[in-house]
Amino acid sequence: MQLTHFTDLGLRVLIYLTYPDRDEPVTISEIAEQFAVSRNHLVKVVHFLAQQNWIVTTRGKGGGMVLAQAAHTYRLGQIIRQLEGHTELIDCSKPACSLKGNCQLKAILDKAQQAFYDALDIYTLKDAIASPTHEAIIQLHQLHLHSSAQKRPH
Repeated sequence: MQLTHFTDLGLRVLIYLTYPDRDEPVTISEIAEQFAVSRNHLVKVVHFLAQQNWIVTTRGKGGGMVLAQAAHTYRLGQIIRQLEGHTELIDCSKPACSLKGNCQLKAILDKAQQAFYDALDIYTLKDAIASPTHEAIIQLHQLHLHSSAQKRPH
């Protein structure tokens, strides 16, 4: 099983937003630059995260995004379920399978997928940013702040 690129980016955005010591909101352009990803694709991801009320976004000068809640309230299994769109591991109807109704494979895979999400629900976003991830996030933010300060006219 492999998570989609959409899910990967969604998790990266949420992790990046856990850094609490920011005076201004984080922008899509900043995250795109920090993770070397497409800004256009990131716009779709951020829009979805905002629709789920996981982040709060503001438009215009000084706008950006922040986490809507504390990191410990986000369950990883729930986040990944939503980002993945509740996909099944196999679809016995496309193409139609001759064994449909007489095969245990789908039930076994569905059970395994549920166990996967149940295992992830034990963990929160706060768990995902434990050391050394937390320190790496700090470094990314400091790198951005340093880079932004150099770009400003003196």
